[in-house]
Amino acid sequence: MVSKKTQYALYALRYLAMHYNKGPILIKEIVREEKLPRKFIENILLELKNSGYVNSKKGKKGGYYLIKKPEEINFADILRLFEGAIALLPCATYKYFEDCTKCDDINKCGLRIVVKAIRDETVSILKSKTLKDVVDLDKSGRYKENEK
Repeated sequence: MVSKKTQYALYALRYLAMHYNKGPILIKEIVREEKLPRKFIENILLELKNSGYVNSKKGKKGGYYLIKKPEEINFADILRLFEGAIALLPCATYKYFEDCTKCDDINKCGLRIVVKAIRDETVSILKSKTLKDVVDLDKSGRYKENEK
């Protein structure tokens, strides 16, 4: 299970993806529509901005907006940004690899081999799923009202 921070980031990104190319969205709108705590969202959006996923505009028509297309933002990247490693063990991670202290040869360790296979499958799925998939699959209708 992912942290609340990651969940909130995904909800905020979903909202921005639903309104992609419609101009900046105020934080208060994201908070209201997604029922999120404002303090967390301000920090999360700042982190997303610093990581190159969103940008902001100040002023009367200001707010946040995606600077990448929804199809370019995959779940693996977002999870890594907020959660760190995706693998179950440090010796099976890709970006956060740590040597195992329990075995002599990590390439012959059955546990690592299985966990790495799980990691590979998981990352493959996470990389294939994007914010565009979320937008395309959302059939709740709650975002359609804002498009009128």
